[in-house]
Amino acid sequence: MARRSLTFRLTLLISIAATAILLLLGILISTAVERHFRHHDMEMLNGKMTLATHAIENAAMGDVMVVIPRQLGDALVGHDDIEILVKQADGTTVFASAHANFPNRLLARQPASAELSAASWRTENGRLYLGIAREVRSPAKPDTAFQVMVATDITHQDSFMQAFRWTLWSAVALAVLLTGVATWCIVRREMQPLQAIRQEASGITARRLDQRLSSDAVPAELEPLVATLNEMLARLEGSFQRLTEFSSDLAHELRTPVSNLLTQTQVTLTKARSADEYREVLASNTEELERLSRTISDMLFLAQADHAMVIPTREPFDLSSETQAVLDFYEALASEKRIALSLAGTGSMSGDRLMLRRALSNLLSNAIRHTPEGGAIKVVLSTAEHAVQVSVSNTGDPIPAELHRRLFDRFYRVDASRERMGQGAGLGLAITDSIVRAHGGEIKLFSEGNMTTFTLIFPELDMALAAS
Repeated sequence: MARRSLTFRLTLLISIAATAILLLLGILISTAVERHFRHHDMEMLNGKMTLATHAIENAAMGDVMVVIPRQLGDALVGHDDIEILVKQADGTTVFASAHANFPNRLLARQPASAELSAASWRTENGRLYLGIAREVRSPAKPDTAFQVMVATDITHQDSFMQAFRWTLWSAVALAVLLTGVATWCIVRREMQPLQAIRQEASGITARRLDQRLSSDAVPAELEPLVATLNEMLARLEGSFQRLTEFSSDLAHELRTPVSNLLTQTQVTLTKARSADEYREVLASNTEELERLSRTISDMLFLAQADHAMVIPTREPFDLSSETQAVLDFYEALASEKRIALSLAGTGSMSGDRLMLRRALSNLLSNAIRHTPEGGAIKVVLSTAEHAVQVSVSNTGDPIPAELHRRLFDRFYRVDASRERMGQGAGLGLAITDSIVRAHGGEIKLFSEGNMTTFTLIFPELDMALAAS
């Protein structure tokens, strides 16, 4: 389906609402005017009916045919639009005005009722009348019923109402049309800030992600949208910058081992070598290939973590024994640098034990790398604030606070001088952070004085699963 523009939809909806309101208003006005005329006519008819009834009730037995015509004739002087007809039950006409032409159906409408019901009819000459009828008995002739009919000419009122309705509905139609045109113009003008935002956004490219949308001229309703778009641009700029740096670092990381392999292989092929020399070259190449394999494996893991494809298994295990196993693995490496390893506290959790071992291994490897000879590394297990915490602390130079944010970036190293000294590819902390986030936790860094501490915090969900 073709999508209609917002301007069209707003114009249509406002026009429909205005049409409904104007139609309702027109109906109310027309009904009120017509009700006013009917009320005025009924008051006049009731008054004449009361006059005729009073004349009949006060007439003497022998004076009915004389008194009633005289009184009713006098009452109609100056009222040419009023017609009265008085007949006896046998059909004898007692009084009839000049144009008294009443339909028979009028006599059947609630005779002798206190609440008179009006009826309207149109005569042969096109005149429209409104009339009422009633049975009246005279005390002088209680056995004789008189049929009294009173009518008024409402032709002029009917013509007025027809002209009034035509004028009213014409005005309503014109008002609806003008409302639609005015609404379209106003909405189109008020949509200009959106057009300005579109034009500004169209000028933002990958090389101009530092630009932001202006919120000075936008309405208050659009300020949150502009702020959200600017926040999105800031995130895109940061992500694009990190992606650029990551691509550069990745190319640098892969170029060196590939260059070493290529150079060493080319040199080896320049002349015949002994079996031992070929074996030595192959062993060296194997080391470089293993390094490449580890880097590629780490990159695949991080790529899966970015797309939420790293789904840890949930199994309860003893955190103390798993941590001790990782410490035993690094015991020999720590002994070479005379670094003391210790474990304090106990705990259990539910999660992926292999992932947890990898995270702890990365932290311990990083701690041993940056702990001076004779230093100490301490691992503390604890439960605090409904969460399991694993803290890895090591002595050594503190990490500057301004570097804490970048420490978990890929290929980032605090000491750039150690970049090519076999100190790892700079992916360990990034992988550790991904593992912790995959478990729904977070990692915190505290570095002050001669102590640096990384704390892995796993939420209460893992404890609940372990307990089950």
